[in-house]
Amino acid sequence: MRLLVLGGTGFVGGATVTEAVRRGWSVTVFNRGLHGTVPSGVHRLRGDRTAPDGLAALADGEWDVAVDTWDGAPRAAGDAARALAGAIGHYVYVSSGSVYTDHGAAGLTEDSPVVDADPDSVDGDYPQLKAGAERAVRHVLGGRALVARAGLIIGPGEDIGRLPWWLRRVERGGDVLAPGPADLPVQYIDVRDLARWMLDAGARRVSGMFNAVGRPTQTTMGELLDACVATTGAEARLRWTDPASILAAGVQPWSDLPIWLPRGHPYRGLLEQDVSRALAAGLTCRPVAETVEDTWRWLREVGAVPSRAGRPQRSSIGLAPAREAAVLATQENR
Repeated sequence: MRLLVLGGTGFVGGATVTEAVRRGWSVTVFNRGLHGTVPSGVHRLRGDRTAPDGLAALADGEWDVAVDTWDGAPRAAGDAARALAGAIGHYVYVSSGSVYTDHGAAGLTEDSPVVDADPDSVDGDYPQLKAGAERAVRHVLGGRALVARAGLIIGPGEDIGRLPWWLRRVERGGDVLAPGPADLPVQYIDVRDLARWMLDAGARRVSGMFNAVGRPTQTTMGELLDACVATTGAEARLRWTDPASILAAGVQPWSDLPIWLPRGHPYRGLLEQDVSRALAAGLTCRPVAETVEDTWRWLREVGAVPSRAGRPQRSSIGLAPAREAAVLATQENR
């Protein structure tokens, strides 16, 4: 199979390239050439899709499957789809569950309402950009396009730092503020499972919209953090704390305590999406312990979370030690 990845050096794009190389596919990446490296044998085309004639390097190629991780202007997504319409067999666009209008609703399906977005727009917030790009790609390619609405993505190579933060925090040991309840479900997908499924579905020319994330009950906060303790071998004690106490202390879910979204949070629905359509299309997910172990192995090799390919550096992830200690002390005094 001949694969084109638009991007290919970031988190999802890099995992997709790695999986395709493992399969023995012929792989080409298209990007500006300003960030990251690609495995030996991968052909690299350079271009900036937002510039005049920026897609010229794609003019003479032919590919069976293209995977696009773009999260910028919808107009640029449409331009790329038009440029490749006669050169590809199938197109996979990596979108996001953020496109849904009601982020707090449980059981979001691919038919749930999506934010209003213009496929010809050149700006917007993240949900609008992704929703607009979905529409642009589908308008150009119709039944030759698969849209993968990814949820929380973790695993080796993560360039945001959510799971890496928990691993480093547990590594420090001592009392760890663990946001309860321990049995709170966490819905996520390992980036390697996402890449594998997109390539399988693209090769089979599966089309349509899919919530591309694991089962809502795939793991829990307790299982995830227990795996972090077991994997690091740290002398850490998980101090499970009631959500109300954590929120009352001004601690922010998702940013201060990554991955955690308590019940009733306005974005809780993004960890409770319906994935029956993706499962029926062959999506399978590895155990959480494997994801944690492999992420820890990778993190120790690289030393620090990498910068995000072609994107501004995000604000810091995770709770500062002094704030964590203050919340834990409050619990002890109760």
